[in-house]
Amino acid sequence: MSTNQKELLVVKNLKKYFRVGSKSILKAVDDVSFVVKEGETLGLVGESGCGKTTTGRTILGMYPATSGEVIFDGINVQNLDKRGKKEFSKRAQIIFQDPYASLNPRMTVGDIIGEGIDIHHLYTGKERTEKIYELLGSVGLNKEHASRFPHEFSGGQRQRVGIARAFAVEPDFIVCDEPISALDVSIQAQVVNLLIKLQREKGLTYLFIAHDLSMVKHISDRVGVMYLGTLVELASSAELYKKPLHPYTQALLSAIPIPDPDIERSRQRIVLEGDVPSPINPKPGCRFRARCKYAKPICSEVMPELKEVDKDHFVACHLY
Repeated sequence: MSTNQKELLVVKNLKKYFRVGSKSILKAVDDVSFVVKEGETLGLVGESGCGKTTTGRTILGMYPATSGEVIFDGINVQNLDKRGKKEFSKRAQIIFQDPYASLNPRMTVGDIIGEGIDIHHLYTGKERTEKIYELLGSVGLNKEHASRFPHEFSGGQRQRVGIARAFAVEPDFIVCDEPISALDVSIQAQVVNLLIKLQREKGLTYLFIAHDLSMVKHISDRVGVMYLGTLVELASSAELYKKPLHPYTQALLSAIPIPDPDIERSRQRIVLEGDVPSPINPKPGCRFRARCKYAKPICSEVMPELKEVDKDHFVACHLY
């Protein structure tokens, strides 16, 4: 990825809160900012409930943002009219986590893939059919699959259908929302390699949301680490895995298995004590402080800001 590439997506101070009952507020995404450059893959990692998926869906407008800005190719997508939203939905697509729940069981694969083509009036008649066959071929399926229904496919094949659907409208940007977590390990690498291949062929930009840190390292140019609705570290993939700065990132990376029994037995794992705090009405200060062995008095008073401590390496921690 070239450093001169333009910024395709700029997320500024994005917040997404949900009201829980009459007085409580769940802060799913709380003041998150980052940039995704054209043609790159930004990985977003963190444990379940940290706000990764909500961030992706809020960027796409599937959830209305509580506050903050989402700038896509120089345009604030929250100020778009109906026509502008339709155009944005063509340029920015999503691949969902569950390849079965995200496909309509009453529609054939051909109609599922063709739905976006019809909405955006891209192709009709024979051209439409040929385009669907071409998309199926690009994800490793064949044209005979167009007349089948989702239940007739394996999990990996269904996810390939979901990928073909996302690519059908020829987007520029795709949110990959944990696209491999519901798949067998043997299929995961195939799907990730397919996404990499299609990205190179079409010059796409990805926001890749996942739990699997080793897979994120494989596909991502840069990686952002989220904890309880906040972004705690952001760096290039190589830099983050070589020199993690935030105590939470260090704990996450120490949990990745190493395929060498001698190294695996002897290495030191970082085990976090305590439970993840509730994102409902969180207390002031650093969200991670209750589980951090380096916590200082300031950590319970002031929320650390995400700041650059090395070139292009950002961390939100009072240790730096």
